[in-house]
Amino acid sequence: KMSNSNEVKEYEVMGRKLTCPICEYDKFWTRTTLMNTKGATFFGFDWANKAAQNYVCGQCGYVLWFHG
Repeated sequence: KMSNSNEVKEYEVMGRKLTCPICEYDKFWTRTTLMNTKGATFFGFDWANKAAQNYVCGQCGYVLWFHG
């Protein structure tokens, strides 16, 4: 599920607890980011780009990207 949340909490991905690979913190906030392509942008179709779910570490700010 793609969503944006400023709430910092624990998440699981594929049944495994998400942990920051940099600081090992286990709480994240989420956002959805469009993965823009040159072609879609050139023709004004940014809305058609695929989206990625981001988990942002609540401690160090490292961003994990997951293709949606």
